Amino acid sequence: MQTKAMQVYKILKKEYGNVKTTLEYKNDFQLVIAAILSANANDIMVDKVTKVLFKKFPTARKLADARLTEIEKIIRSVGLYKQKAKYIREVARILSNKKIPDNINDLIKLPGVGRKVANVILYNVYGKNEGIVVDTHVKRLSFRIGLTEEKDPVKIERDLIKQLPKNVWGRFSLLLIKHGREVCQAKKPKCEICVLNKICEKRGL
Repeated sequence: MQTKAMQVYKILKKEYGNVKTTLEYKNDFQLVIAAILSANANDIMVDKVTKVLFKKFPTARKLADARLTEIEKIIRSVGLYKQKAKYIREVARILSNKKIPDNINDLIKLPGVGRKVANVILYNVYGKNEGIVVDTHVKRLSFRIGLTEEKDPVKIERDLIKQLPKNVWGRFSLLLIKHGREVCQAKKPKCEICVLNKICEKRGL
């Protein structure tokens, strides 16, 4: 029997097709930096600061050699900017001399890289599905639709993993994020035009 999460996946895939991360970047290193900055931050705001950041420091070596105050000034509008400035400069130093790790255990050893950020990197750089990215959109929609009763991202990820085949984990997150941005918004969800209306439990609404 098809799980509800798989129903959601198929409906959203039909609606949106092949979706990609909303983070803007020109190479894998830039994706890593953007992903670190995106933790607890709005992707739209992250894209605004990375546009400036990557223009001034386009490579790992140049970012690694930058003054912390210069980085802080550019990313100031992103939450926790002082700590993130330290993280991304240190990651730039590390990645100046080695390739981006291709497994979750090594990725989470990088400064500022938790499980969510590691999953973003693995899927977008290597096409690997090692977990499901649970950002604010995925968290909100999973609860509203009725895919989980949990509020903790780690527990939500576990619930979703049980309901979905591994080969769709990465795309499932991107589809929920897309739907969360365009239709199932936090304050004013557009239930009247939602393609999930018939199967959504509308929890918390």
